Amino acid sequence: MLKIPPMPDKEYFSIGEVSQITLVSKHILRYWEREFNLLHPIRKSSGQRRYRVEEVELIFKIKDLLYNKKYTISGAKKYLVGDKRKKLTDLQTNLDLDLEHVPDSRFLRDLKHELQHILKLLKSI
Repeated sequence: MLKIPPMPDKEYFSIGEVSQITLVSKHILRYWEREFNLLHPIRKSSGQRRYRVEEVELIFKIKDLLYNKKYTISGAKKYLVGDKRKKLTDLQTNLDLDLEHVPDSRFLRDLKHELQHILKLLKSI
């Protein structure tokens, strides 16, 4: 089981902080950001990366897959995408969603147009 050390109680982390926490070099973090679509830190207007706790945890997972379990980059990508799909399927199962009764996109589109029309009428009053 992957053990993640306790992290500071912060909402966002800089790339330097993430590098210190995960013991992964900054240039490797930037490379992983390009390789793994699931890893996308927020960028400030100055261009600085801001990592959330979930992204730091993902970095630990990527590090574990690559360094400990000896996955290739390609293999780690496939594993993470499959893991995300499994979580979504589990979420759907846990929520007990009845997909037969979810409105179709045509209905939603028509509803949106009708609401926009009502909004125009209200603004004209």
